[in-house]
Amino acid sequence: MIDLRLLREDPDRVRASQRARGEDVALVDALLSADERRRSSGVRFDELRAEQRSLGKLIPKADAEEKAELLKRASQLAADVKAADAERDAADTETQQLLLQLGNLVHPAVPVGGEEDFVTLQTHGTIRDFGAEGFEPKDHLELGKLLGAIDVERGAKVSGSRFYFLTGVGALLELALVNAAIAQATAAGFTPMLTPALVRPQSMAGTGFLGQAAQDVYHLDKDDLYLVGTSEVALAAYHMDEIIDADRLPLRYAGFSPCFRREAGSHGKDTRGIFRVHQFDKVEMFSYVSPDDSEAEHQRLLEWEKQWLTSLELPFRVIDVASGDLGSSAARKFDCEAWIPTQGKYRELTSTSDCTEYQSRRLSIRVRDGKQTKPLATLNGTLCAVPRTIVALLENHQQADGSVRVPEVLRPYLGGREVLEPVAK
Repeated sequence: MIDLRLLREDPDRVRASQRARGEDVALVDALLSADERRRSSGVRFDELRAEQRSLGKLIPKADAEEKAELLKRASQLAADVKAADAERDAADTETQQLLLQLGNLVHPAVPVGGEEDFVTLQTHGTIRDFGAEGFEPKDHLELGKLLGAIDVERGAKVSGSRFYFLTGVGALLELALVNAAIAQATAAGFTPMLTPALVRPQSMAGTGFLGQAAQDVYHLDKDDLYLVGTSEVALAAYHMDEIIDADRLPLRYAGFSPCFRREAGSHGKDTRGIFRVHQFDKVEMFSYVSPDDSEAEHQRLLEWEKQWLTSLELPFRVIDVASGDLGSSAARKFDCEAWIPTQGKYRELTSTSDCTEYQSRRLSIRVRDGKQTKPLATLNGTLCAVPRTIVALLENHQQADGSVRVPEVLRPYLGGREVLEPVAK
């Protein structure tokens, strides 16, 4: 959530952020009104309680006639205090509910617009010309069948659409990717973490995934637990309700977990293969830093993502995501999109978001600097979303006979294999 003081001091900035997101600007005025009622009713409650305490001291000293009047006033005061207390609680509840609906403040440099209004910042690598090499590229599903690596038919039989099995070398490829990604993250100073896939509502809400993203979340009603769509949730809530000493920052974690997404609203999108699925594994970077260092940390996370994709020898571009496509927690987000040959376009493989103080305020995570405590900044960055990375690897490194060249960074984790060979025609 944002700082209420900032809302009071500069409501136009918050209105502009809501407008850029394509969200309801009227929410800002409703929140200002609720906050004013909360503060005024709080003052009223304090005044009445002070009068009630003073009256309580006078009653024992009063004579009979005066005491009767004081008791009558005390009775009225008790009713007024109760009413003021209820009004204060109601206004506070309304303020908090409205505040939770408000997205993070959009960074001034973010391009304004919807999903297609991003700005391309960089391009890396060379897109292969398969025509010049004399063959038509196969898509990842056809390659996966040739390699004995992907089985979506049995995935659908067992679990339904958008589920799959990784088999044989496909399973080994996932393990290689995860181990190589964790190795890079550990070398960069991240603490590796295996995180829970089920979290409590306060963890999910605190990271901002029960707002506009709630439709994509799986909920277990009987247990009131949520399946995470990213280990960002568990990593953000790891220090919930804690105060961290400033000299411990930055704290950097690399979480590996299964991820679950309903993919609501994606009917008809990416129905072939394993690009958009309901369950997948992912390595996620997560940082806790001083608010003054969040923009620099955002660039560092992006550089680690670029290093990873470069090591996989994939052509990719970096985009500055437009305001309407940020998600409620992010002030700014960069995506790295790899080239997918059979689609003839770049598709998102990794993403890194600067959430500034938004999540730490919701999760009550603070940093202690001397005698002062204040919210810190949180950032996240995908290092390897496994299925999409497999899609990009198979399609970009395929050879005319259906085999797939293995990038050098993965070979030590695949028993030295330089090529994945077809097992079926």
